Amino acid sequence: MRATVHPNTLKGEQVAPASKSSMQRACAAALLHHGTTRIFNPGHSNDDLAAMDVIQKLGAIVKAEDASNESKNVASIIVHSDGVKPIGTSMNCGESGLGIRMFTPIAALSDQSITIEGKGSLLKRPMHFFDTIFPKLGINIQSQEGYLPINIKGPLKPAHIEVDGSLSSQFLTGLLMAYAATEHKNAVIEVQELKSKPYIDLTLSVLNAFGWHVQHQDYKRFEFLAHPPLADHIDYTVEGDWSGAAFLLVAGAIAGPIVVKGVQLNSTQADKAVMQALKDACATIEIHENSILIGPAKDSTEIVGPLKAFEFDATDCPDLFPPLVALAAVCKGVSIIHGVNRLAHKESDRGLTLQTEFAKLGIRIELNQDRMMVYGGTGIKGAEVFSQHDHRIAMACGVAALCADGPITITDAEAVNKSYTDFFKHLQHLGAKVDLD
Repeated sequence: MRATVHPNTLKGEQVAPASKSSMQRACAAALLHHGTTRIFNPGHSNDDLAAMDVIQKLGAIVKAEDASNESKNVASIIVHSDGVKPIGTSMNCGESGLGIRMFTPIAALSDQSITIEGKGSLLKRPMHFFDTIFPKLGINIQSQEGYLPINIKGPLKPAHIEVDGSLSSQFLTGLLMAYAATEHKNAVIEVQELKSKPYIDLTLSVLNAFGWHVQHQDYKRFEFLAHPPLADHIDYTVEGDWSGAAFLLVAGAIAGPIVVKGVQLNSTQADKAVMQALKDACATIEIHENSILIGPAKDSTEIVGPLKAFEFDATDCPDLFPPLVALAAVCKGVSIIHGVNRLAHKESDRGLTLQTEFAKLGIRIELNQDRMMVYGGTGIKGAEVFSQHDHRIAMACGVAALCADGPITITDAEAVNKSYTDFFKHLQHLGAKVDLD
């Protein structure tokens, strides 16, 4: 699919999509919960759908409830589970990095042999972590020299282990969930150099909502506490997605004002940090109880002025790089974003991809070790860009187009379906002209 986004101003209100980070964790917890779970506000991105498919492959029964007879939206899903009891010999996590890293330890709770598969960019993402850790937990594993597909046979036997948290916190999320479900209280997980701590906060929040209690010492030592029996029926509401909302908020800052609804300011999601970058860029922000009004910079006389270059550390929230580059492209001056080393193993090598695709738009980006420098305020040119099959690159280019001197055409624009299926529809709702073909 090609999406052509034309320069335009935006107005109106838009509800952020459901958080796939929250949704996928809720699916995992619902599988591990012996009983019935109703998940409200479920997401419908490709990663969310993959998570629902995985838990069904691992034994859960999933039923969707429509919001109304006239609506295609799903109001909730009901998950019935008796724990991890695979119904086949394989499961496919699609292109979800969180899915493969979280569900593999969970699948290993079973004593059945199971093959873990993925597709697309996931086939190129390293999984050496499992080769190192699983033998320590009594799990037999065969991988393709650290890459998919992986064959495992448990059951996982919790033990006192040390893990490297520098590559991704997602591996730790899977272990925390699997350990919690075993009811083994003496096992301890020690972690070195943990990155993306807010995502672990989200994991612990979901576990706590279901009744499992995990405590940590400065994110370096995780222990599993005794807890009362879990309720037979648990309700969980998926919160709005700060990762998707970040693109809406940046769009509002450069082409608004608009109102964004559906995100929680007290969220543990790492990408909530986008608000600080927007403040530093001097965007106009008004925070209300259930909404955020976001617009361009204004001086004391309410005259719209240029956004200002900013400096931001994205080490713990690397998914913010693409929307922040779209923001920095408009800001006057050189913006500096730290944490480039976290970008190599995403759907693409995002540092290089952002540099390549934004160069087509006339925006100079320099990569210097762990720093990215974006030379903004020079004008964004209309052009044709390639998403490189990366959903966040497609969305970043779509947002940048709002301030370009001509239309920007994004090839392989369907990549947005991985996390934000309705992205272009939501831009249109806010007044953008978007041609899809």
